[in-house]
Amino acid sequence: MTDKVGDFILERLTSWGVKRVFGYPGDGINGLMGAMGRAADRFDYVRVRHEEMAAFMACSHAKFTGEVGVCFATSGPGAIHLLNGLYDAKMDHMPVMAVVGQQARAALGSDYQQEVDLQMLFRDVASYVETIVSPAQARHVIDRAMRIAAAERTVTCVIIPNDVQELDAVDSPPRTHGNVYSGVGYATPHPVPTTAELQHAAQILNAGKRHAILVGAGALDATEQVIQLAEKLNAGVAKALLGKAAVPDDLAYVTGSIGLLGSKPSWDLMNECDTLLMIGTTFPYSEFLPEDGTAKAVQIDRSPRNMSMRYATECNLVGDSAQVLARLLPLLKQNDNIDWREKVEHNVRKWWRKLEAKAMEPANPINPQRVFWELSPRLPDNVIVCGDCGSHTNWYARDLKMRRGMKASLSGKLATMGGGVPYAIAAKMAYPDRPVIAIVGDGAMQMNGNGELVTVKQYWSRWRNPQFIVMVLVNHDLNQVTWEQRALAGDPKFPSAQDVEEFPYAKYGEMLGFKGIRVTDPEAIGAAWDEALRADRPVVIEFITDPDVPPLPPHITWSQAKAYMTAMAKNDPDRAGVVRQSARQIFAGLFSSSDRDSE
Repeated sequence: MTDKVGDFILERLTSWGVKRVFGYPGDGINGLMGAMGRAADRFDYVRVRHEEMAAFMACSHAKFTGEVGVCFATSGPGAIHLLNGLYDAKMDHMPVMAVVGQQARAALGSDYQQEVDLQMLFRDVASYVETIVSPAQARHVIDRAMRIAAAERTVTCVIIPNDVQELDAVDSPPRTHGNVYSGVGYATPHPVPTTAELQHAAQILNAGKRHAILVGAGALDATEQVIQLAEKLNAGVAKALLGKAAVPDDLAYVTGSIGLLGSKPSWDLMNECDTLLMIGTTFPYSEFLPEDGTAKAVQIDRSPRNMSMRYATECNLVGDSAQVLARLLPLLKQNDNIDWREKVEHNVRKWWRKLEAKAMEPANPINPQRVFWELSPRLPDNVIVCGDCGSHTNWYARDLKMRRGMKASLSGKLATMGGGVPYAIAAKMAYPDRPVIAIVGDGAMQMNGNGELVTVKQYWSRWRNPQFIVMVLVNHDLNQVTWEQRALAGDPKFPSAQDVEEFPYAKYGEMLGFKGIRVTDPEAIGAAWDEALRADRPVVIEFITDPDVPPLPPHITWSQAKAYMTAMAKNDPDRAGVVRQSARQIFAGLFSSSDRDSE
């Protein structure tokens, strides 16, 4: 039996299979940190620079491994700092458990230093929040928090007053009224649709002639089944952002991303289909799905609450995507509408040519699209790509071609800045043999990415494969917000809010012992990526790019065009460059493949 409650909690986490914890110390968890020192042979404790990063890393760990991510924080401010990363996990349905400290029980209610009502604080983000006030309680609280996080793919939180952490542990409470005796382990839910539901879905799909498939994160483990389905239905396949790695982009009928960051083929696919199958996605923007009532729809999801949420569905199949598809496939007939598939593939070919033409347009000094276009064929086969949130997310979504075996993720539903570098660190910790690339804008790097490079410095020497690249897209602008102001609100750029300060990212990387690469010449992009991928240590590579290159959506509405013109009429400080680059992008899209559109 262990000595203290802090030791017991770590023993219990070990029983649950937890081997890595992300955190930051403080007096609110001194008992836990003392126990962690005594259990250092069982845990990989990753000390971050800020508690928010610990929560991001726990979320990333869950996304890339399927395990429960665990993060530690002290009481008061440390616990508060976790919230953004925990909301990222909640909104992307990731299993994460936060363990946080609290002031001593006797002080609670006295407005004590760093006393925060943590039950209230975490009530919205966590599906289970409990405070351990007695050693006999620790066993079942830890068990329930882990079980609920794993089984429901959600966030849970355990609060432990600092005096409780130092009390003598109780492994098995006395057999008296009021005590409970929980166990380790959980039963994975395996909901399955009935035979009648599968037959109904097959009837709908067999009746269709122009099929569209939309995949999200719930299809990441169903790649082969989705491919078989698409080939049987002669369907096009579009991808929500978190489903970017669900199907490879080298398939001729994969139309790429959907939505504001998406592709024109995905827009056409949704507007011209008569049958829609959504697999493992809660893609939020209904305006990018078929017009209401124009397509018959079937949805597959593990959660009944997600059904018919964005588009009215005729049939809902609850269960694991791969398992449901395996049962559905034998019921489907081969669709003989070859014309539809050929049209989808034709649109995809045109789109890739347009992307290349847009990427190769001149800019001042570098067109950001070209950075991604030249990286794409150079991506290692088993790479893990971690994106951030900003205008660069457009190019991540559109220009990078995923191949089988690659992994990729970012903050999806929350779409928060600052997740790129911590996501990448957690991915590298989980897969030290695989190359990892973080894609970050200069705004996010200054928000928290620069700080977490110190975490990379602390740990990188133990990675068996040193390939770890942080790519910084430098445009000296909070560019996504700037474009949103122009296209949605009709307001010009507000420099006081949007300008990003100059910072020597590559030189800073060199100060930390990394390889630093700074690129200002578009002709040097390819060689710079080659150099970064050959490096024997982490790399910070910065590309100086043009903020005036517009992240054009696949379909421009009249209201967006009107807002854009209004912003230009209001003397946007970058008006000349914006107008010039917008014209270049539009003309590149119009004329890149006009002479081959009949293919």
